[in-house]
Amino acid sequence: MTDNPNAEEIARQVVYNALRGVIDPEVGINIVDLGLVYQVVANAERVNVTMTLTSPACPMGGHLADEGREAIQAVVPTSVVVDVRLAWEPAWSPEMMSDEAKRLLGWN
Repeated sequence: MTDNPNAEEIARQVVYNALRGVIDPEVGINIVDLGLVYQVVANAERVNVTMTLTSPACPMGGHLADEGREAIQAVVPTSVVVDVRLAWEPAWSPEMMSDEAKRLLGWN
């Protein structure tokens, strides 16, 4: 990020911060640090999030997407449309996790 972030960068950071409050119940780590959030596109009218799961068979998919949507909706004006979509490409891998998530899981 630059020294003078533009409004879109600030909005994206607000969205990422909200998504850090969504914890994967099977792992106990937030979905951002797990590397599950692939893309955030935000503007004054709409927030679009593309995320994935650790496995397409994960039974928490709908729940995590709903939690993400609710977390974002709580920090943006009510007029903003929030859309959270699941994607399977690229497939998630442990390399996508942040260093902090790896540390919390005891992976060096």
